[in-house]
Amino acid sequence: MQIKTSSHHLQNYKIYLQVEKAVSEYLEEKGYLKVDLPVLSSALIPESYLEVFETEFNYFNKKEKLYLTPSPELFLKRLLVVGIGNCYYLGRAFRNSEPNSSWHLPEFTMLEFYKLGVNYLEMADEVLEMLQYIKNQILNSKNTNKKLKISFNKWEKISVAQAFDKYSAINKNELFNQKLFIKKAIDKGYKSDGFSYEDIFTQIFVQEIEPYLGKNGFPTLLYDYPKELASLAKMNKNGKTAQRCEFYINGLEVGGFCTELNNYKEQGKRFQQETLKRKKKELIGHTIDKGFIEALKYGLPDCSGVGIGVERLAMIFANVDSIEDLKLINIH
Repeated sequence: MQIKTSSHHLQNYKIYLQVEKAVSEYLEEKGYLKVDLPVLSSALIPESYLEVFETEFNYFNKKEKLYLTPSPELFLKRLLVVGIGNCYYLGRAFRNSEPNSSWHLPEFTMLEFYKLGVNYLEMADEVLEMLQYIKNQILNSKNTNKKLKISFNKWEKISVAQAFDKYSAINKNELFNQKLFIKKAIDKGYKSDGFSYEDIFTQIFVQEIEPYLGKNGFPTLLYDYPKELASLAKMNKNGKTAQRCEFYINGLEVGGFCTELNNYKEQGKRFQQETLKRKKKELIGHTIDKGFIEALKYGLPDCSGVGIGVERLAMIFANVDSIEDLKLINIH
């Protein structure tokens, strides 16, 4: 365990706190309700692109597997179904089996909020407005950082297909055809044996595209992901892309949002697919949250949801290159 007491880390930590405060102020002024949620659950949404932390509850002869939640989505959508309205969570989330790095720790602060009656691109306007609000609050404080070079006056918007074409010379016909995409990846020198379309997509994206995003003075809004990466988003009418966005600042993914899928049958199919992928990758075989599907049967209202890594966001305003520079205590 390392305790950091330098004035540098203390100043950065105070900026992190200001970001948290500004987020809550903005959302509550907009009428969102803050909700307190568990971080332990007996079942989770199956997601093949992340690993979880598993633990066990013991009481005499009773034993129950529990899991630290990688996001609050499974709880928030239940609340939406029963009519809570626009709401947000600002608290801890946990993701396992990713190396500690300058931009990731296994325990982190997540902001997740949902707004009724809007789609993913309409939600983008609200996210941008929130970023502008945070910036104004930080710049008007005594902890102001005059070195902030990015403007939140607009998005630099680019579709995933346009980004692959521009930065990786992979056209949309190749991107949306698995066989052509994998062939193009092999021609570029990537290995395909044992890797799925999603794996290879991620390899190319991280190596050839991500470093260029959010580097032109504005945050980059990357939108319309291939259907294979739809996650929990609605599909577009073209059947090839999902209504999902991610946004980047200085080459770093800070958050993402989507028009939420509310078709319980389609969600059930995706759960089955993700469960099979988890087994293939030999990830922890956690209990699947079937109650989530049951809740969707009652009717999730049309809405969009946002997830943002708060430490990554605070890094921008503190002008630091590592999450550890925000921390007063680091146990990793």
